[in-house]
Amino acid sequence: MIGVKALDSPKVIGKQVYGSLYDCDAEALRDEDVIRDIVIKAVSEGNMTLLDIKGWKIGEGVSIVAIILESHITIHTWPEYNFATVDVYSCGAHTDPVAAFKYIVTRLNAKRFSMNETDRSSDF
Repeated sequence: MIGVKALDSPKVIGKQVYGSLYDCDAEALRDEDVIRDIVIKAVSEGNMTLLDIKGWKIGEGVSIVAIILESHITIHTWPEYNFATVDVYSCGAHTDPVAAFKYIVTRLNAKRFSMNETDRSSDF
């Protein structure tokens, strides 16, 4: 048909998975090296490419930001409340941010968690 665009896959595939983790292992949440290791392995679980990773000890907690070729992974922890927040955002059909998120949940021994998924794809 003239004037009708064919339904193709999006030009940009963006997937974001984020949530809150409750009743986690407080000792892990305090340890910057442990959180850093979890993020590095989550990158692999999600079939992503690590470009850089930075961490900060903030009070009792830790914040880790990983810049991946496809976007980012962040974890922020509050060990005094056995609580963490996680954000995994990736672009590309080859990535699996759900797998990366669930790996983090498992490694932090979260007894319960919320997980939200957002499609950030665009065909312009």
